[in-house]
Amino acid sequence: MVTLFERPMHPYEIARVLRLRGKDQSIKINYGSLYTVVRNLEKHGFVEEAGTDRRGNRPERTLYGLTPAGRREARDWLADLVAVPVREYPLFETALSLLMALPYDEARALFDDRIAAREGEAAGHREALRDLDGTLPRLLLVETEFRLHMLEAELNWLHGFRADLDRGAVGGTDEWRELSETGRLPETLRKLEEAANDDAD
Repeated sequence: MVTLFERPMHPYEIARVLRLRGKDQSIKINYGSLYTVVRNLEKHGFVEEAGTDRRGNRPERTLYGLTPAGRREARDWLADLVAVPVREYPLFETALSLLMALPYDEARALFDDRIAAREGEAAGHREALRDLDGTLPRLLLVETEFRLHMLEAELNWLHGFRADLDRGAVGGTDEWRELSETGRLPETLRKLEEAANDDAD
């Protein structure tokens, strides 16, 4: 709906604009369902037919524009996304919470793989921002800028944690190694679990 703030469009044009602006890098978009989404928005009174468009030999396409209700809904939705923090569940955070299920030495190597991949991503974002500096207003690049900052923060943590592993400075590493080698829950972790169960009772 936010794309329709600019002008009425048909679903194919919405998809083209989103691709052209690289929005698929920051928004999970299912291009095949855009027609269904627009029909649902129309059913709920958020968009309405706003004319037709025919270019060249292409078939005539219906243009959709925002209704006043759709304009309010889109603004309210976007305002909430900007202002109200929501607990998200990134997959990497999930993996970290379950890290002890991986063999210790394998996990160290996997951290190296992730660092290499993230450094490549960060370099790509830096290059894109350098190339576009002065050609586009900053506002049109703000999500790339934000993504780069998030990547750099993750890389900072990854390098620090990886170095701490090498120095033996991560508490619980001995138990992790024991679990990896024996497949059994170490005594210290078993006692922590029992103590937590006793507190819950």
